[in-house]
Amino acid sequence: MIERLAFLWPEIALFITTCVVMVVGLSRSTGVRRLSALITAVGLAAALVLAVATTPKAGQFAPADGQTLFPDLPVFAKTLFAAVGLLLLPLLVGTVDRDDEREIAAGRRAFDPLRSNRAEFYAFYLFSLTGLMLCASASDLVWLFLALELTSLPTYVMVAISSRRHRAQEAAVKYFFLGALGAACFLMGFAFIYGGTGTTRLNVIADVFAASGINPIALAGLVLAVVGLAFKIAAVPMHFYTPDVYQGASPSVAGMLAFVPKAAGFVSLILVLGTVGWTHGPGGESGHSLPESLRVILWVMAALTMTVGNVLALLQSSVRRVLAYSSVAHSGYMLVALVAGPGDGSAASNGLAAVLFYLLAYGVMNLGAFAVLASLVRRNPKDGSADEIDSFDDLRGLCATRPFHGWTLVVCALSLLGFPPLLGFFAKVPLFTSGIAAGEYTLVVILGLNSAIAAFYYLRLVQMPLLEKPDPTTPVPEPVGVPSRTAAGLLSAAGAVVLIAVAGSLFDQAHRASRDPRTVAPARDAAGEPPAAPPIAARPE
Repeated sequence: MIERLAFLWPEIALFITTCVVMVVGLSRSTGVRRLSALITAVGLAAALVLAVATTPKAGQFAPADGQTLFPDLPVFAKTLFAAVGLLLLPLLVGTVDRDDEREIAAGRRAFDPLRSNRAEFYAFYLFSLTGLMLCASASDLVWLFLALELTSLPTYVMVAISSRRHRAQEAAVKYFFLGALGAACFLMGFAFIYGGTGTTRLNVIADVFAASGINPIALAGLVLAVVGLAFKIAAVPMHFYTPDVYQGASPSVAGMLAFVPKAAGFVSLILVLGTVGWTHGPGGESGHSLPESLRVILWVMAALTMTVGNVLALLQSSVRRVLAYSSVAHSGYMLVALVAGPGDGSAASNGLAAVLFYLLAYGVMNLGAFAVLASLVRRNPKDGSADEIDSFDDLRGLCATRPFHGWTLVVCALSLLGFPPLLGFFAKVPLFTSGIAAGEYTLVVILGLNSAIAAFYYLRLVQMPLLEKPDPTTPVPEPVGVPSRTAAGLLSAAGAVVLIAVAGSLFDQAHRASRDPRTVAPARDAAGEPPAAPPIAARPE
């Protein structure tokens, strides 16, 4: 454990930053309170540098050392999470306390720390990112469960305080109760896995499965764990909360929810399924695939998630609900690569690398769409109140009236569609190649058909701001007064274009990070044999 502390410096940096932000955000000085976002950015930048710097030595954390199934995954994943976290931060600026701060600055009321949410909001965001990084470092089921909950619990509160409208509180309640159901499912699954193997260590569980197969108790645990983790990635059948939560929360928090829980869920699925291995059986006699029961569950989940997400997105008039169902569909796309697994060792067949690279691309290009929604409001001509834009009509002629916002939405929507030569295209190609290499031809055909269905609503997001003319009878959307959100959108659109220059290098890094654990020799006893499953009596209480 002491050796592992050297690789937890990014999480430690985020925790220290969280403590500082909680104190600074409660200061009576307006100038000091405004430093909360800057301190958060500095902490995330420090975590990014530390994630890059803490590169393990060759073989230091191989499964034989009792540490982690994927020795190179933590470095790549933490770097990815810190980078996207930095991009998300400008989007979250000004989400809470804007009205209160204006009243305090105008002298209409005194500062009340009990009513201020600024410190808590940034602290919850940092806690969620800390849990996300801890998921990538997990070597134990207990660690993984605690990391997942640390990722999720702050987001429930962030949804509730993101808006003063009642629908935000309603969305938070729905999100919380369904989140509790998902947590109960994968926690029960983890308990069954422990009951079937006698250990919570991921590498030892993998050795037990390789030596003596998967017994019914452990298999039931794996199924429950997969179903519970489906909530984190918004996959069928745990996707019902997604449109209501995305529409009820503020657009900035919805943009964060589209990436952080999804990334935690997919990293956790990679770790849990890594205990089984995509070459299950002594010597891999059963072929390069998951055990049939798990493969069928993930296969059906992928097909339904893609189809349900895209078909229901066609029926929506709310842009946020369209993006919510789009998020569901993208989870289905990544599940295709998860079914394919690490492949035969080549980059083109590596589905796990495809998932990691797609998470990076999705985090970048999806940010821009939510940044546009968070940056603009439409004034009500009757009472002058400001309403968040959310309908397709609100986007009409946006490239002419608000060119920065309009072109940001056009570029990001085309990238989400997978339109060449944008980043989304280069992210989607490995999903197809890994599925084909694994022989999942039917699933790849479903993926292609769903990509075509998605073109309808993504092209609507392009048509309305680019090709339609502004309606002269309705007021033009106005900026909300938080320039950092517009900057976040522009960075997202630029990333969808610029990152294609280094897409190959980034995918190679994802390929190394997702090295198949079965390529590393499992731990063996003194006689040179792999460990057998521990007897029931020898299992720890």
